[in-house]
Amino acid sequence: MSSRSENVILFPKLQKRLEEESLFALQEKRYEEALSKLNLLLSYHIDNHEILIGKLICLMELGRTAEAQDLCEELLQFRNEDYYHYVHIYLTILFQTNQYDLLMEQVEYEFESGEIPDLLEEQFRQLYDMSEKMKMDLAVENKGSIIEELYEAINQDNHLEQWRIVDRMRTMKVQPDRDVSLLLTNEHVHPVIKTSLLIWLKENNVSDEIEIHKFSLSMGIVPFDLEDMKDNDIYNKILFILRDMEQENPTLFQLLKQLLYRYVYVIYPFMPPFEEVDEIAEAIKKIGKQYLHIPTNSDEEVSEAIARIMKEISMCDSLYLSIIEE
Repeated sequence: MSSRSENVILFPKLQKRLEEESLFALQEKRYEEALSKLNLLLSYHIDNHEILIGKLICLMELGRTAEAQDLCEELLQFRNEDYYHYVHIYLTILFQTNQYDLLMEQVEYEFESGEIPDLLEEQFRQLYDMSEKMKMDLAVENKGSIIEELYEAINQDNHLEQWRIVDRMRTMKVQPDRDVSLLLTNEHVHPVIKTSLLIWLKENNVSDEIEIHKFSLSMGIVPFDLEDMKDNDIYNKILFILRDMEQENPTLFQLLKQLLYRYVYVIYPFMPPFEEVDEIAEAIKKIGKQYLHIPTNSDEEVSEAIARIMKEISMCDSLYLSIIEE
């Protein structure tokens, strides 16, 4: 908060005069003048609570909320006796600038710490509740334009933008309309996006039967009734088979789990037949070893079934990573 040398000091009389003049300018609402004098004091490392609060007030009144937010975030790192005064100002800035997610995260963090002063608990709860409501109202207000952005991204075959928009709508808890389910049969929608759309419908308890097309396959499903991928019996059977690598090579095992998850995520809600779980596990092991350059028996013949499954899994892995960064 200062650029002057640690060795430079301000004469006491000048310090007192600047403090009085900055306070008077603040009271008279001459915020530019007050800020200039406060910054001068801070440049001499005179950074007591009153000076810092004065600067925050000036920045907020001058509409320089980004600077006020940065200063608050800097002050919160010290967690001194004035910590919760700064938290209160910080939350106010976040609310005024519509940063509802960040505000709610900060309030959750403070309540988890269990150290909020009794006088502030109710205020923090109210700010949290108001932010949650404003966030939902904003989502409803912007729903039409966001949906239009999604359709435009689909028409342009912009898969990354499709993902960002769907992810944003899920985060904002936008309620999907009936037309969203039609996207699950649209060939221009990436299979990874279709999975995200399906999860979005499930999260919103959609109980109508809808159609989904993926990889030349079709089925009718009720999103509300769909089980989570990781609760699926076939998924867990394959994972169980892969666990024999956990002790032998933990790094390889972590990669195998990722390969399995990406594969199932891309094909979801379609699942391979239960009879193929052994071949799928073997195919995943072979791909994992290839990725990590682990030597294998080159003379070992790979069956047609495993070769086919390896090709499918590798394709799904590429599709997943083309959209979702890990």
